[in-house]
Amino acid sequence: MPQVTVSLISIGSSYTCACLICILAMGRCCKYCRCNGRLLCMCLLPCMMTAHLLLYILVSILVTISYSPPKINIHYIASGISANSELASHPRGPFWNLRLEDSALWNQLQHSWDRQHNPVLRGNKTGIMSAKLLAENEDECVSDCMSHKCSVPRTHDFNSFPEQMRVFVQSMHCREYALLINQPGICGNNDSSFGPMLLMAIKSQVGNFENRQAIRETWGRSGLVKGESTKKGGLVRTVFLLGRQDSSTGPHPDLKNLLELENQKYGDILQWDFKDTFFNLTLKDLLFWQWLQQHCRSAMFVFKGDDDVFVRTGALLDYLHKQWEEHNLWKAYTNETEMNLFVGEVINYAMPNREPSTKYYIPERFYKGVYPPYAGGGGVVYSVSLALRLNEVSKRVRLFPIDDVYLGMCMYRLGLLPSHHPGFLTFDLPHNDRWNPCAYRSVLLVHRRSPKDMLTLWKKLQRPPGRC
Repeated sequence: MPQVTVSLISIGSSYTCACLICILAMGRCCKYCRCNGRLLCMCLLPCMMTAHLLLYILVSILVTISYSPPKINIHYIASGISANSELASHPRGPFWNLRLEDSALWNQLQHSWDRQHNPVLRGNKTGIMSAKLLAENEDECVSDCMSHKCSVPRTHDFNSFPEQMRVFVQSMHCREYALLINQPGICGNNDSSFGPMLLMAIKSQVGNFENRQAIRETWGRSGLVKGESTKKGGLVRTVFLLGRQDSSTGPHPDLKNLLELENQKYGDILQWDFKDTFFNLTLKDLLFWQWLQQHCRSAMFVFKGDDDVFVRTGALLDYLHKQWEEHNLWKAYTNETEMNLFVGEVINYAMPNREPSTKYYIPERFYKGVYPPYAGGGGVVYSVSLALRLNEVSKRVRLFPIDDVYLGMCMYRLGLLPSHHPGFLTFDLPHNDRWNPCAYRSVLLVHRRSPKDMLTLWKKLQRPPGRC
């Protein structure tokens, strides 16, 4: 094929030269011809130029068609979407590039899963053997995760990890935990099409009763909520996501009986039997998605946030109504039934925190590489249809200790990116604007508000603002 290309290029060059020679010759002819000859020459000149131009275009088209780019050998790369939903093809982007440093534990474990679930390697004996060897080498947790006796993946410097990282690694293969407190009927009939417009899923801890109560009395109040700029509103339901808080997670008083009384009064607690630590916040996402699929598929949207944020719920409902209407218009033209909405304050090109004194510290021995785009964990909104897809894809993404980064990993695995919205202020407003109602006109969420702050700000925003 390269020889043909060179020949065609040569032919094209020859015709170009012939064109120029012909034009010069015709010009010389016209110069020396008599009057009749000049007239004939001028008539033939445009025809000759047009003919040679058409030949040149034809040769150029043939050269373009015959060109074949050089073949690049790429290993373990399949198409972006597998035809079989049970198999996960290897992503084409750089986040799961197999050339990433394999000396980091998380990268090793994730790459071994990528090989095992790759449909191309499923039919390749060499690939299957490679995947099996990797799985054996990593010593997967095969013991009972409920007894918290998971084995540790083989790594030569495991003891050099910080304590919270060692605890995370010891249980990072465990994903099934008993549901201690459930709310199976909070969304009504799961098969009904009349579920809540918005489900508020708030990450909390057993001892944070004051935060939960302030949310119940302000922006997280369950029931029919009106929009702010339109008469449209929607049904809102709120649940609080908790783990187990006991002496193993710190010096905490025994609040089990008080939690049971709180649940009897409000019926909005979801609690699982795992230690409620910072690195286990990712588990709350996984277990919530499982619960959502089983008990609340009828909801339309999910707000997932912390118990120290403040949300303008009415404004958020206005925004979601607009997104739903645009989706229905788009669906009429594209037949795209699923809504892949995921909105928050998006962070791009973030690097792992390598400062050992911070709670976000990720050792280089555990993870290497840049984080995928993700939305700040203070609060995000996504459609329930996307949540169900995240639940499925999470089964093929290794647990990561930073929950908002993990959501970004799962989104990347789906081939999707979170959408940035300037109204999500996970890093708060400027200090001088924090109590100015006019500063909240374009805000949907702000982070870091105490229970007292929530109550005070809620009262301020309920009154019609003056001139802004």
